[in-house]
Amino acid sequence: MRILLDTHTFLWWVLRSPNLSEAATEAIADRRNEVLLSAASVWELMIKASRGKIQLDPDPLSFVRQQVALNGFVPLPVTLEHAMGVYALPHHHGDPFDRLLVAQALAEDAPLVTADRRLDAYPATILW
Repeated sequence: MRILLDTHTFLWWVLRSPNLSEAATEAIADRRNEVLLSAASVWELMIKASRGKIQLDPDPLSFVRQQVALNGFVPLPVTLEHAMGVYALPHHHGDPFDRLLVAQALAEDAPLVTADRRLDAYPATILW
């Protein structure tokens, strides 16, 4: 199965946070699953790091590259279809990154691994 990580899920996994649910932990750890990390999540992380909202050591670029490689995550680019998919989504959620992740999850037929209950209002499959 292919699964798509929300930005916070990626961080919680790599930082070994206890906030990660058991189901999310099992899905990410299951080597039979293809774990996708969206370019949108990386973009969000870079914005937050550049504004000083989060610290990623040794630096944000190395952190993301190392964690993707160490965990065997598959980078998911943002395509035109993904971006255009946002248009059809109802406005249940105002965060543009989360709306794009929902559009990607729908286009890629991949459950979105997220603790954000507001995303339950969308037709994407949510895994938590």
